Amino acid sequence: MSDTRRLQVLRAIVEDYVQTREPVGSRALVERHDLEVSPATIRNDMAHLEEEGLIAAPHTSAGRIPTDLGYRRFVDKITEVRPLSAAERRAMDTLVESADDTDTMLEHTVRLLAMLTNQVAVIQHPQRSTAKIRHVDVVSMSPHKALTIVILSSGKVEQRMVTLADPIGDDSLHRIGQVLSGELYNRRISTLPLPTDMLISRVEPVLRPSMAVIAQAVETILESGRVDRIIMAGTANLARSGRDLGPSIGPILEALEEQVVLLRLLTEMEQDRRGLSIRIGHETSHDSLVETAVVAAEYGTHAGAEGAKLGVVGPTRMDYGSTMSAVRAMARYLSRILSEG
Repeated sequence: MSDTRRLQVLRAIVEDYVQTREPVGSRALVERHDLEVSPATIRNDMAHLEEEGLIAAPHTSAGRIPTDLGYRRFVDKITEVRPLSAAERRAMDTLVESADDTDTMLEHTVRLLAMLTNQVAVIQHPQRSTAKIRHVDVVSMSPHKALTIVILSSGKVEQRMVTLADPIGDDSLHRIGQVLSGELYNRRISTLPLPTDMLISRVEPVLRPSMAVIAQAVETILESGRVDRIIMAGTANLARSGRDLGPSIGPILEALEEQVVLLRLLTEMEQDRRGLSIRIGHETSHDSLVETAVVAAEYGTHAGAEGAKLGVVGPTRMDYGSTMSAVRAMARYLSRILSEG
């Protein structure tokens, strides 16, 4: 019984802190929640929660706030995730009717999700290319400059200029191109990173520094050719969370702007039994995002673009219940719309 009650106390602390931004004391819990126990019992429960690392006392207050671990325990115990409300469904219907194509629909969706959650909303839009490498050529432009050319099965030709540490002749550049063509032929452009160490080992020692530079150029070309990207809305909501994020808001905005950090995180996040992927605080595994939480869900897409996610990024002090509901419901709704289309 005490474990159940302590979970109720933790839930009450999380809910109050999310609503008020103020550390929560035992007296407030007694006044606001029907916990049916004495203040002394609640203080005892709070002491146990603190020992478990689920709540902590800020230096300036006698009250307690949830820790990342406390939020995680709270989130894991949320079993009922509500569907979209009638008003939210109408908003989604309007969104679909006003969209001329999938891109527009996703942009409308992300704006609606940002509005519903008051957080930064993101949608991963991976249209994974099936193009393959057909040929790589390297052409001398000057003693220290070479043009790296990659020809794809789609007929597209990509090129990038590189600077070489040492002058290198046409024959040597042709040799590097031959090795790259032979080893990378028919490789999907989405299969990265390249086996750079193996490629370097395939040429004579004197050519290895140049091969390293040119192989990096090929990888950069292929990386830019991938169209995995994120559509984002609601970054202004972060500014409204300034009190929660403090000086970390700058690095968070930079991480969101880069997109590669968020793409990697969304790709790595595994879904739980509720169809949700949630990382809180240090679970994001990125220094810039340790003050944030990410709530995401997969949605079904077309043309083989599997595993795409939509979700929100916000401070760890977020309304997890309504955020989880909105994210999961919109992911399911979007999946249905795309499958019908």
